[in-house]
Amino acid sequence: MKGQYQGVQSRLLKENPKALYMPCACHSLNLTLCDMGKSCKQAITLFGIIQRIYILFSHSTKRWKILLDNLPKVTKLTLKPLSNTRWESRIKSVQPIRYQTIHVRSALKELEGTSTDDPAAVSDAQSLVSVLENFETLLGMVIWHDVLFSVNMVSQKLQEKMVCIDATIKHIQGVISYFQKYKDEGFQASIEIAKAIASDMDIEPEFPTKR
Repeated sequence: MKGQYQGVQSRLLKENPKALYMPCACHSLNLTLCDMGKSCKQAITLFGIIQRIYILFSHSTKRWKILLDNLPKVTKLTLKPLSNTRWESRIKSVQPIRYQTIHVRSALKELEGTSTDDPAAVSDAQSLVSVLENFETLLGMVIWHDVLFSVNMVSQKLQEKMVCIDATIKHIQGVISYFQKYKDEGFQASIEIAKAIASDMDIEPEFPTKR
């Protein structure tokens, strides 16, 4: 969109070399998240897991019912597919699993036990249960939920009709400050949250040993 050689910016400059280009703050935030996600192998793996869980349950109404029956009646945050264009909206995909990990695992185990006529579904369910019981996965979900939540809040503010330049600057400075503070304090807090989730799931809060 804002490419120097391709996209809207270059096309406008071809028509009028004196045209002024004003980058879209929301688009820039989205590109930042895209670069973050693509540069981190753990992030690529995590979002792949989230998409696999959604695809598995959305395959049929029977599987979807198994999922809904295992989710808490009060919140019942249903699974959402990943968005490939608006990364800040991926919060809607991460949130249901972040806050309902133990319930999603129960649904996967039930699916594993009731899909005896579908070996592929059984294998997928077993694999995803194993992944959700990995402490590194739990921590990744907590971290990315925090990251996406903070960026999504700013993105929504920037898209308001009456937003002003000074307010835009404050919002962007706020999210920068948040990430600086997160690096110093937030990461340890995320580990503690992930440990609490692991305790609820009766799994050891330990990172896998690499050989």
